[in-house]
Amino acid sequence: MKMILPGLVLALAVVCSGCNETSKPAAVASHQHEHHPPHGGTPVVLGDEEYHLELVSDPAAGKLTAFVMDGELENFIRLAIPSFTVVVPEPAPERLLVFQAVANGASGETVGDTSQFEAQAQWLRTTTNFNAVLPLLAVRNKSYTNVAFNFPRGNDAGEEPGK
Repeated sequence: MKMILPGLVLALAVVCSGCNETSKPAAVASHQHEHHPPHGGTPVVLGDEEYHLELVSDPAAGKLTAFVMDGELENFIRLAIPSFTVVVPEPAPERLLVFQAVANGASGETVGDTSQFEAQAQWLRTTTNFNAVLPLLAVRNKSYTNVAFNFPRGNDAGEEPGK
């Protein structure tokens, strides 16, 4: 019996070595899925994080640039389309932003094979916050319809646009 008791004490010591962990506050692991737009712009999620648009404002020029990017905002996704439209419904009457394909000599992108699109409007010089809807954008073999977002917040935070 003397031989069993020291072994039992050792086993209990090992098992209970973590027993005082309950007295310590449990660390809550909070993992948020964050994206960092490479141009410091506004991320707009397409689908279930499949792709993004990054919107970059140039108020002095009255211009908004859109970059089509992958789900992690790391790689540019080239599209063959010449343009796409974003609708800004308020204030009435609604306003349209027509994003035209842009060639980029540095990246070798051309109109018809580019990830960069630009829209120009006089009101973009003074309007810094608005709600918008992307009626349709096809990226690769997938179409995204009626994507609502706020500029400059985007739609990546799980909030409803305009709130």
